[in-house]
Amino acid sequence: MKSPASQPPRAEPNEFAGFPSADELAALRAWYEGLGSREAVARYLGDKRHAGASSRGVLSGIRKRLASFARSRHQNDLAVLFVHRSHDRAQQARSVLQAIEVLRTVPAPSPLAGDDIERWFTPRTVKALRAHGIKALADLSVRMVRRRRWWAAIAGLGATSARQIESFFSSHPHLTKRAAELAAVSSQQNMLPWESLVVPHDVDGSQGAFRAPRKTCSLNANNDYEAVQAWLSLHESASTLRAYRKEAERLILWSIMERGRALSSLTVDDAVAYRAFLRRPSPARRWAGPPNRRTSAQWKPFCGPLSARSVSYALSVLGAMFRWLMEHGYVLTNPFSGVKVRGASRTAVLDTSHVFSEGEWAIVRTIADGLEWSYGWEAAAAQRVRFIIDFAYSTGLRASELVGVTLKSVQTDSHDDHWLHLVGKGSKAGKVAMPPLARRALDSYLVQRGLPTTPALWKPEIPLRLELSSTKATLGSLPHACGASCAASSVQQPIKWTPTARHRLQSFDGRRHTGCATPMPPTRWPGEHN
Repeated sequence: MKSPASQPPRAEPNEFAGFPSADELAALRAWYEGLGSREAVARYLGDKRHAGASSRGVLSGIRKRLASFARSRHQNDLAVLFVHRSHDRAQQARSVLQAIEVLRTVPAPSPLAGDDIERWFTPRTVKALRAHGIKALADLSVRMVRRRRWWAAIAGLGATSARQIESFFSSHPHLTKRAAELAAVSSQQNMLPWESLVVPHDVDGSQGAFRAPRKTCSLNANNDYEAVQAWLSLHESASTLRAYRKEAERLILWSIMERGRALSSLTVDDAVAYRAFLRRPSPARRWAGPPNRRTSAQWKPFCGPLSARSVSYALSVLGAMFRWLMEHGYVLTNPFSGVKVRGASRTAVLDTSHVFSEGEWAIVRTIADGLEWSYGWEAAAAQRVRFIIDFAYSTGLRASELVGVTLKSVQTDSHDDHWLHLVGKGSKAGKVAMPPLARRALDSYLVQRGLPTTPALWKPEIPLRLELSSTKATLGSLPHACGASCAASSVQQPIKWTPTARHRLQSFDGRRHTGCATPMPPTRWPGEHN
């Protein structure tokens, strides 16, 4: 007969096997009420007691199982009640017995894609996964879907731990389904703009991790998209709306496709990661591309990496958005609060990349002078183009400012200087000086329209820029004229057009901010020969 020392060790009972039985709870309750540990175990457990186990060990195991059960239900405040010294049982008795009754009715939590892995896995597993950049269930589930041996490259995570994780996901099939959807979405090359975006339910923010209580929210919004749309609707300026929508659009696409979580579940770590992403959107093939219409299948959220100043602007807009959502009780935190951008000083060198040289400007103006007889433009359209070119050149007005100006806006001060009074960006009233070129351009255009040039005879409501409905000629087609005219003219010396100059001429539309129009480039550039 083998001695006890030579016998194989007996398997210990699983201390973390779930909620204790009624007999185990009766023994524990009797012990808390003052009965000795040996007597309590003998009375209520009897032959169910494991051979060789001490009475104190049995009761300690029951308390550990209760603490483990509480943690599995995310009731950490109840779990700590079961961890105390034996001689403190009298002081803890009432709290422990109440905690047991609460735990009886606590439902098993359902994991969400945005949950931190720490809530569901052991510390050892969590440490290995986080070292590999995996922080949420969404990160882990997408990796598992994409790779057959997904765990092989994760140091500290063996096959046994991997099988336990796979078993966890098998018991929660909705996570696996969501992972397949995220993998499919993230592999797509086509992006959808804000107005066409359909956010999957699991990441739409209806169950966001940092959503405020519904009763305290003053917004009629059920998800993040509706909440952000409510914020966007506050801005009446079309340019401001487009700028803010762009930033919200980029963030919500990134949070879904790169982080697998809702906007209202973003953390400070996510905000810092987004800052790095803005500096270099990657993968570039998915996120960046040349400008396209928002309805195009080739549309991308970015044209390329953003400058430090642009990144700072984006984060300031998003910070303001989250502050507004907090003020109206939609979210509890602002992940972008305190996130700074290095090198975003406003004392940057003036960007002159969109400025014409004197030679380039002379060509543009010369072509504009011959639009009627060289290209068959209607006289009214050609006159309008020349006025816009000269007036915009001399005053520097934005397109939105120029289209709303009337003769009433032109005023003269006591020194006989002419000023243009208007409402500019941000609905701020101001005035712009009218140099001689602007006044000559206006007088000439008024004469061509059959209007008086004397201010006393003006009708205040007449716009400076005549609306043309009978012609298809627009300023956006001026690059075609420039290309065709100079190519057909008898230019003696070829003009050296730099790539930057080509871009400026191609995108020129008479506005201070160029690059907004996208006319087709001419087949041959001015002054160039085959």
